[in-house]
Amino acid sequence: MIRTRIRDFIVTDEDWIFAVADYTHSDGVRSILRYVPDPAGDRVKNGVRYRKLDFDDAYRFMREEKPEWLADVHVVPFDAVREVLNPVERIPELMKRDQRVAGIVKVLTKGGVTLEKMGVTGSYLPGLNNESSDIDFIVYGRSWFTARDVIAMAKKTDGMIHEIDDEMWHRIYDKRKPAISFEEFLSHEIRKGNRGMVKGTYFDLLYTRDWDKITPLQRGVDIERKQIEAVVINADYAFDTPAIYEVEHDEIKYVLSYTHTYVGQALIGERIEAKGMIEETDSARRLVVGTSREPRDEWIRSLTLLEEEKK
Repeated sequence: MIRTRIRDFIVTDEDWIFAVADYTHSDGVRSILRYVPDPAGDRVKNGVRYRKLDFDDAYRFMREEKPEWLADVHVVPFDAVREVLNPVERIPELMKRDQRVAGIVKVLTKGGVTLEKMGVTGSYLPGLNNESSDIDFIVYGRSWFTARDVIAMAKKTDGMIHEIDDEMWHRIYDKRKPAISFEEFLSHEIRKGNRGMVKGTYFDLLYTRDWDKITPLQRGVDIERKQIEAVVINADYAFDTPAIYEVEHDEIKYVLSYTHTYVGQALIGERIEAKGMIEETDSARRLVVGTSREPRDEWIRSLTLLEEEKK
């Protein structure tokens, strides 16, 4: 079986490039199609043009080309995978030719994060980035929290890493289209500390589990849509995908978020409000936020944070 985890990429014999979307795989690699060869595409690698697909376009493409690979995500058969693109292995090459990536690596290394705990994903991983591409930078396991603190300190110095300005925050908000106001979005995001600018380019500090911390996530059965309030009692994987919040609630044991907007949204001990789909598994009920790419009527907000800001 092919060994992959979230934020790796895979390439098929057709040169279709998928982003791995899950930690555990049984019938194939659970992933989302991101790039396909296209003579009219605006991304070029080794003389081949590629087209980037957004979420809806990817599903339309798969319905036409490989409907048998369609499920809640795209399930690529193991024997259809020609290559796995490893985020960690991409770093040394990028350090040589991209000052922005090299700058992030230098700051993190100086702060005690080892090179084998760093990776890069998104368009940088398959080498299809352009001048306007953001940098999706990965740090693995507990080292992620060290990296976040290091980045926070770096923003306070006169180096190449800076805070995000108001214009960029609005751009991020418009891209995410969250179901909360811009003011609430910004309050949560500033506290997270996992975004920044490097030499004028926006970057995200993304979390991925270490190999030895990967456990299967049981699939659930949809029950009903619901809004709840609950207290977070464990947030160890709040920055993971999905983000996992264990909560104290009469009915719901976990709140999960599959949309990046609501990762790291609340801390342990905080009271949250969440709206999404209740799923039932063999062991517990959970509320899932992010049942679509841009959930219009689903959210997680820290009521504790918002109440403190009003004081």
